[in-house]
Parts: sequence; structure tokens; C-alpha cells
Amino acid sequence: MKPEKTLVIGLDCSTTACKAVVWDIHGVAQAEGRCPIPLEMPRPNWYEQHAETWWQAASQALKTALEKINSAQLAALCIAPQRETFVPTDEQGHPLHNAIIWMDIRSRDLLSELDRMIGKEHLHQLTGKPLSANLSISKIFWMSQNEPQLFEQTDKFLDTGAFLAHRLTGYFRTGWGCVDPMGLFEMPQGQWSDELLAVIGISVEQLPEAYPSGAILGEITPQAARETGLPAGLPVVAGVGDGQATGLAANITNPGQAYLNLGTAVVSGTYAEDYLISQAFRTSFGAIPHSYILETVLLGGTYTISWFIDKFSGLPKAEHPPYQSMEDVLDAEINNLPPGAEGLMLVPYWNSVMNPYWDASASGIVVGWRGVHTLSHLYRAILEGIGYELRLHATGVESALGKKIDNFIAIGGGSHSTRWCQILADITGKAVYRCTTPEAAALGAGIQAACGAGLYPDMRTAARAMTHIEPIPFEPDPVNHAFYSRLYEEVFINLYPSLQKYLSRLTKLAETHH
Repeated sequence: MKPEKTLVIGLDCSTTACKAVVWDIHGVAQAEGRCPIPLEMPRPNWYEQHAETWWQAASQALKTALEKINSAQLAALCIAPQRETFVPTDEQGHPLHNAIIWMDIRSRDLLSELDRMIGKEHLHQLTGKPLSANLSISKIFWMSQNEPQLFEQTDKFLDTGAFLAHRLTGYFRTGWGCVDPMGLFEMPQGQWSDELLAVIGISVEQLPEAYPSGAILGEITPQAARETGLPAGLPVVAGVGDGQATGLAANITNPGQAYLNLGTAVVSGTYAEDYLISQAFRTSFGAIPHSYILETVLLGGTYTISWFIDKFSGLPKAEHPPYQSMEDVLDAEINNLPPGAEGLMLVPYWNSVMNPYWDASASGIVVGWRGVHTLSHLYRAILEGIGYELRLHATGVESALGKKIDNFIAIGGGSHSTRWCQILADITGKAVYRCTTPEAAALGAGIQAACGAGLYPDMRTAARAMTHIEPIPFEPDPVNHAFYSRLYEEVFINLYPSLQKYLSRLTKLAETHH
């Protein structure tokens, strides 16, 4: 008897690592593999990766995972790629240059030119994305202006998902929700925008074919099977970006809830059935057909915490119980500090700001310093600053939707901190639940693979069956919430608007001197 095909693979190719997780139909991980991906910063604000390392990491992660299962039970594979990242390749899909990563803002000075050529409101209406330096459209335009020889040589501009799908199937294909963050895809029509492509001087033939979530992109080739250990002929299912996949893993499939990915960037997304645009968020395709995710992004999420630990904490590595990580040490340090960090407040724009200000020249702010303050106060101010920013984001989404977000479902590395989850609940006034899986993007990809393979009749049914949320949430403390509300309304929301022109000038002067 042939074994029943009841396993799927979710391949999460993020900024820092590629993770391959084998899931059963109940959303329980059966095996996994992981391989890191190096990140390069050749100049300030430039972030790059060797695209070949995506394939090397994916192959290694897949091999590791597949050693632990019977691959004959696999029904399908789906990729959840990092978004906005792209690599220029030749006609065989070989990289001609490093991939330019989503965090990269080298195109910042060209945004006014793009606005003149396209109109930022028009771009927003077409793509669901306000004009920003993070969008691929601005960086491909930068390449045309600053690397004209490379631009002319490029046969394909491939998002991370398309690059990996080509290596797996031989086809230049990808998912709608993988490429809509590039800022070149007309969301209402579900197609590449001829108008926008013409403005930056490329053709639709230079981009991968795009398919809705759940469609079959192709099958694993014999060559890919040899390099990964996957069975030849295994279907590869069109997915969405890692952000939307994370939301699917939190079962964000109906209005009223929002996922909260406490990762390198803090990303929150709310389900919507109608195409809406606003400066308060960016709009992406959801994994469920004809659905959208209204997404807010803070680029300086746990990145800011890592920065603090690496550059300033001065604390030794935690090598013995009860502490498992530096974050655990710091969480214990702030247990006796009151809400508000005794007057220290932080605006967490360590990697510029997207919604609601869309300012690539933005930088972080810390105010209220006094002699009483210690590094522990600064750590608490970072956690609280991200919480205030989350509240700002949620308020904007609620205003556009005309309805409240009932609660957050937290995922990602930061969700392991009970102290931070409680702070976020206290600041926002919303219950914070936690998703039980540590590999949410890979689970979201697995859910799409299961649906695409026909193991479930639709994406909602698959998500209900394969997601798991802790039943008891972090509830906001009424006293703390009232105090945080005063800090937020009377101080936080005024800080950046008051200082924006000075921060912009400071950024320009610093870069000129550099």
C-alpha cells in the first residue's frame, strides 16, 4: 500500500534564516530544519544578501527536515518569503548582483522624483502601498539611475519566493501576496501594472508570473529533488509573504482580530474583505481568496532590543537557570520599575518609519533623561515605546475600518516575553493572546500547502484545523492602562510630529558630513 499523503512542508525564507517545517493535517510539526542567511550592509542604510544563500539555506533546511520523515507522505510544499526583497538575474535565473533587502532605503532621495512621475496618491490607489523607500519600485528605479549597466543586463527581477520557486520547479512563478509588497502590482486588477513598469523602464516579461494563493506553481524537478531530498513531482503551491502567512497561522481569517508579529520588525495585520487604502497602513493580499490584510509595520521592532543588548547592555551572557536569554535577564531587571520608566520615553524609529508618517529620514527619539535612570529604564522604555507605536497603528486601522480591533494574537520571538506581552496589553487596552507555534510563517505556508493539495476544502477550514492559540490572554490592567493612556495622549503622539523637521535636517547633515 502507498502511504497516505497527509504531510505538508512550509518553507519560511526570512531575512535571517530559512526554516523548513513538516506539518501534519492538525498543524503539529513533525520535523524541521533551519539554516542561517547572512546579511550584509555595504554602506549605511544599504542591506543586501547573496541570493544563492537563499537556495543553499533552503536546500540544507529541507534536507535536515526530510531526514526525519517518510517523504512519500508529502502532499505539497509552499513558500513564505521575505517581502519587498528582490534580486536581478539573467535569463537562467542566476543572480547578477546581490539581492536588495526590504530594510534597504538607498532610494530615499529619489522618492520625490517618483512622486512627480507617478503621483504618490495614484501609486497608493493602484498598489495599496504608500510611496516609501522600502518598496522595490523605488530601488529598481534607483538601479536604473545609478547602475545603468546592471539594469540593462537584467533579464528578470525576482522576489525571494519567485527565485526559490524557479529553483524548485524550473518556472519563474510566484504568489500575488508575495509580490504585491513590491509596489508594482495593481491589487484591484490582480496583475502587474503596465503603467508603473513603464515609468521605471521595465517590462512584464522581466517579472515572474503571479498566481493567487493556493494555486499550483509547478512540481519539484529531478534536479531540485537531488539537491533538496524532496520527491520529484511534489506540487509547489503559491503562497503569500511571510507577514500574511504569519497572520494565517494566527487564524486571522475574520474581521475583529489582528495578529502581532513581535519580530525584527513588529508587524500587525487585520483581516478585511474590501480593498481599503489609508496612510495608517499598507494593504496586502490575504491568503484567503478575495481577502486583504491591512498591515502596519514598525521596522525597529526586536531589532531595537537587539541593538540595545549588543551595544549598550553590558550584561554578561545568561548561561545558567533561571534565565534562558538576555531578554529574560532584562525582563527580571525591570520587574521593580513602574509603568512609564520613571519619566523616560522612547519613539522607536531606529530603522526610519513607515505608517503613519512614511518618512525614510526618521530616527529614534529618547526624552526625559534624569540622573535616576539606568540601562534597565532604557530597556523598559524600548518595550513601552513599541507598545505606544502599536497603539498608534491600531488606532489608525480602526478609524479606517470603522470598527474596533478586539484583541491581538502575538507570535514571533518577542511573544515569549510575558513581561512585554503584559506591557502591550496595558498600553493598548486590548487582550493579547499568544500563538503556540514558534514557526508561524512556516505554519501559514503549511496551511496554504494543505489547502492547495486538497487536504482541506478551503483556506478557512485548513486554518481552523491547523492553528493553536493559548486560551488565556494577557488582560490589560485598568490602572496601568489609564496611566499609559495619559502618557500616550499627552506626550507620545506629539513627540515625532513636533521634531520631524529637525530630525530630517539632522539626518541630511549627518549624511552630508559622512
